[in-house]
Amino acid sequence: MLKNIPSLNKSLSSFFYFFLLCCFSAGANNVESIPKRELRGAWVSTVVNIDWPSKAGLSSEIQKQELLRLLDAHQRAGINAIFLQVRPSADAIYARGKELWSRFLTGRQGQAPSPVYDPLDFAIQEAHNRGMELHAWFNPYRATFDLNESNVSANHITKQHPEWFFVYAGKKLFNPGIPEVQQYIVDVIMSVVKNYDIDGVHFDDYFYPYPAGGQSIPDEQTFRRYGRGFSKIDDWRRNNVNQLIKTLADSIHQEKKYVKFGISPFGIWQNKKQHPEGSETSGLSGYAQLYADARAWLQNGWVDYINPQIYFPFKNRAAAYETLIDWWSANTYGKHLYIGQAAYRAADNTTGWRDRNQLPNQIRYLRKFPNIHGSVYFSSKSLVNNLGGFRDSLQYNFYRYKSLQPSMPWIDSIAPLPPQNLIYHNLNRGGISLRWDQPPVASDGETAYGYVIYRFNEGEEIDLNNAQNILEIIFDASRTYYTDQSVRSGARYTYIVTAIDRMKNESIPSNTQITIPN
Repeated sequence: MLKNIPSLNKSLSSFFYFFLLCCFSAGANNVESIPKRELRGAWVSTVVNIDWPSKAGLSSEIQKQELLRLLDAHQRAGINAIFLQVRPSADAIYARGKELWSRFLTGRQGQAPSPVYDPLDFAIQEAHNRGMELHAWFNPYRATFDLNESNVSANHITKQHPEWFFVYAGKKLFNPGIPEVQQYIVDVIMSVVKNYDIDGVHFDDYFYPYPAGGQSIPDEQTFRRYGRGFSKIDDWRRNNVNQLIKTLADSIHQEKKYVKFGISPFGIWQNKKQHPEGSETSGLSGYAQLYADARAWLQNGWVDYINPQIYFPFKNRAAAYETLIDWWSANTYGKHLYIGQAAYRAADNTTGWRDRNQLPNQIRYLRKFPNIHGSVYFSSKSLVNNLGGFRDSLQYNFYRYKSLQPSMPWIDSIAPLPPQNLIYHNLNRGGISLRWDQPPVASDGETAYGYVIYRFNEGEEIDLNNAQNILEIIFDASRTYYTDQSVRSGARYTYIVTAIDRMKNESIPSNTQITIPN
């Protein structure tokens, strides 16, 4: 799916980068309006080593170095949320859980990394070090990626409970209609929620399988056994998915209320010709063909965000980008809407994608909607490799300034108290050192999860809603210090620090510090 196109960064000289920065610094008219709060995500696929690690069986140290380079590249581009695929096919990219190590990590299912480390712990810590959220991305129903038995351990769940699975399109899939399957999947995911400091649980669009070559899903016998109360197998299948989503929503928030639960469905819920409240499209229907009733998940409040994969260009005949943006923005039911965007198509030469302004214009369009809270890009490699120069568009334009992740008031609406006793010190070697005290406990019993540091030039309006004034976002309550090395000699600045909680509610400002140059 992804093409090997060399990164444009490699061909740009340092002088040209300096020229770009100077151009973008020339004035506000040359830069897109940048929201202070916006989810800016990247999917990091581990299945068949699409994004990370680059191949199975690498040493732990090489895996870590690859992941650090990936995170650094995304940080430079302005990404603030990583969606890491931790369960590619009923196996694990983490140590503390119910399932075996993934072969996409070590080359052999059930074999631990060498030397042993926990990739999920490592990824969470390094993402948080960079002010990024880490959402654990699970594939709930895929059990094998192929039918090659040599790729499957004798201890794999498909061997322990072969009656739980059916074969479709060259893969083994969990049969969602079996109650024990539902409970097993919930247990697998909840073990990660309990054992890891993740920010979210994430599903993509793979529920019941995409239609393949006229094959039918072999679950008629399961329907006869468990389908009581349903006259149609389609309705029963949708209910199976709905029950999984509802159970997980309740379980996740009961265990850790701050862990977000979100899903990235296929871009079309239903076409209007199938349902009067559907979109003016004529493509595959997630509701009818994947048995994924994404609108019902929103209506019932089972998800905290929806992230439809709108991988279509403007004016597409079957499914126009603008049509689907309009439809989804009218069907959020008060929850967050992030748009899944096709960064992997940034260098395509197909209809609609030949225009290298396609993706930039898609960002401009979605930002017109106040109830659209950001974007998630597939996939990580496409951004890191700067396909079509799109990462440059993010880094030097759309995501030029840091952005705080949107808050979710239905989970937590109480802001922390502000940091106290902010002071500064001029460093002899240049730069300004800031220090402050942690805030006391707020009315909900919580204190700070982290901090936002703002800087204003002398005479500049104190505007905490302007993303341009954010110097740093810190996810560490104990890190009550910051060194600003980007000061100009002889300049006078105003500094303010705010506290944020886990849900990114922000406090009122700390005391103000106005520097006096050395």
